Amino acid sequence: MSRATGSRPSELPMRVQDTNRMSMVYTTPQSKQPSFGKLSIPKPQSQTSERRTSFFGGRTSGASMPRNSTMSGFGGTEKIKDARPLHDKSYVQQCIRQLHEFLTEQGYPGTLSAKTLQSPSTKEFVKMFEFIYRQLDPTFEMPNSKVEEEVPAILKSLRYPFVLSKCSMYSVGAPHTWPQALGALMWLIDNVKINWNLSKQELLFSDFCEDSDNIEEGAEYNKLFLDYTAETYSKFMQGDDTFEDEDESFLTKLKKLYNVDEALLASMEEKHKILSEEVERLEKESQTDRLMTKRMEKVKLQTDLKKIQSYRSSLESFRVNQENKASELNVELENTVSHLESLKHERDELQVLQENQKFTPADVERINREKRELQQTISSLSKSLEDAEQHKWNEEIALAKVKEKAELKLTEYHKLARKLKLIPLSAENACGHDFEIRPFECGPSSMIQHKTQIQMVLRKLISDVEEENSRLANMNLSLEESCEQLNSNILDKSNDLKQLREQIRKLDERLDSDMQDLAREEQEWAAEMESVENHRKLLEKKVNYGYDEAVQQLKAAQQQYHLVLQETNEERRTVTNNLASVFTTATNHLSITEKCLEDLHSRVQRVCSKAVEEDAAAIQKMRETLKSFKSKANSL
Repeated sequence: MSRATGSRPSELPMRVQDTNRMSMVYTTPQSKQPSFGKLSIPKPQSQTSERRTSFFGGRTSGASMPRNSTMSGFGGTEKIKDARPLHDKSYVQQCIRQLHEFLTEQGYPGTLSAKTLQSPSTKEFVKMFEFIYRQLDPTFEMPNSKVEEEVPAILKSLRYPFVLSKCSMYSVGAPHTWPQALGALMWLIDNVKINWNLSKQELLFSDFCEDSDNIEEGAEYNKLFLDYTAETYSKFMQGDDTFEDEDESFLTKLKKLYNVDEALLASMEEKHKILSEEVERLEKESQTDRLMTKRMEKVKLQTDLKKIQSYRSSLESFRVNQENKASELNVELENTVSHLESLKHERDELQVLQENQKFTPADVERINREKRELQQTISSLSKSLEDAEQHKWNEEIALAKVKEKAELKLTEYHKLARKLKLIPLSAENACGHDFEIRPFECGPSSMIQHKTQIQMVLRKLISDVEEENSRLANMNLSLEESCEQLNSNILDKSNDLKQLREQIRKLDERLDSDMQDLAREEQEWAAEMESVENHRKLLEKKVNYGYDEAVQQLKAAQQQYHLVLQETNEERRTVTNNLASVFTTATNHLSITEKCLEDLHSRVQRVCSKAVEEDAAAIQKMRETLKSFKSKANSL
């Protein structure tokens, strides 16, 4: 957005009559004028500094030197100097690479090679020019006659700031004319890229317009665009080539004006990134051995399935144990409560008996002693009751956490199934099958059966999707092969028949040598495949034997793990206490070291200042010696 180029003649009047047939290519390209007025630009003073000649080439003048406006050259006879180093071989090679990349990316139908682009013929240059210009105007057709006059005329209408003569079109590939023609093509490619950027901006803001009018209509947009143009042109006249800050500010104001949804753009970018990664993954899979990949995935999935089943069985046994413990605690709690009620009842009877009878001091002392014993018994029973209730509460919390984790995994499964359109029963990819899992509506056996059914249907869906993907990939490959075959058949006739025959002879010899190499390589590949197959069988035997040993070692390791865990806990407490003492010692040591370093820094600083003063005195002495030596030399 730093500088837009127009595709129509300037609306400003000419100040001098075109008596010398000067072209308008020496004027600055004008952007679209607002409907309410034109930007009044003062005429700059004439200077001898070099003009800016290319919108995209390097600038040879200083960065701080203000540049002259080419608007002062309306109708004048001053010739603009091309500042691009077109006669520099490295610059020309760089332009050729950029041209080759652009034509390749846009699907140029002709043949492209580095040798062709070093010195192309006039016919090839016209084809490249026509292909690039069609990126601006898809309806353009190059006339069959007088193409040497048509190309300079088109460049002139596009405001190309330099002259491409008709004579140079007759020998485009000559060393003295090809750099100028290449520079014209690079200028045209730059215009195409600017046009694409402007089109992307229109597409970016097209969904945020409140009315159906064009986004560039309206007083607010015209004011923003006018301010942006004034700021960038002012910096352009000061010598700047890039306007990143102004571009960012202008985009921010436009987004604020048209209420651009940043969240929507971010989500679209995230979707594009995900789709690109998926396409890249599918391309990589198509390049590798898919059968081997699927076998490895099958082995991994089977291993994961076994792990999940073992985890599920252990979880089920843990749940049963917890339920048994909870039932035992409930029974114990009920017994404790009934015992407490009987003790309370007995206490009430004894209290009534005490009130109705007369006791001796010995009886009172005995009764008090029994009362204290009963109170201690009641307090111990109350404490055991509280402990039982607390244990029950902890077990219920643990059970609730396990259920919560199971529900969370089930929620993730349902979310993924809805995203894949497998839920509900009437979804697009459900095919009449119920993929929803209801864990608390049926028992464990029916749950396992339902899970098995869902896995079978899912495997069938995956196989169908993979078959469809492989079919589309094969169709794509066949289409690409047919397209390449058609492109190879559309070739221009060669001008030198003798050179063609020589190439055919060389190709026949190379083909014979390649066929022999291929036959030899096929024999080597067959022998290598046989050795690899034998090696695979040997590895399978070793892996099966190693697997049995690993299972036995795993059981032994699990038994040893529980013993080591207890020892580790004890050692951890010991290490924690040791680390606390070590950290305290290290902190004290660091503070002492810091003080020593501060003292050392101050001493070094004093020594350095003293050395600097001594060096200054020595330099002053040397200067005085030099002056005396110069005076003696002059006197001699």
